[in-house]
Amino acid sequence: MANAAKTITVEQTASAIRRHHSQRATLIGLKLNKIGRTAELQDTPEVRGMISKVQHLVRIVDEK
Repeated sequence: MANAAKTITVEQTASAIRRHHSQRATLIGLKLNKIGRTAELQDTPEVRGMISKVQHLVRIVDEK
């Protein structure tokens, strides 16, 4: 499958309480809003940028 998109699984490890509103919005954009939630997203430069913005709140679980 040459056209298969790569995916990345991200888990939220810290709370968004007392964080800047843009960081909260980034977590929502990553489909995360509570500690322990995971989301499987396409591995694109945009998603990587969002992850780097909130890297202190999330961790990468798996890359496929």
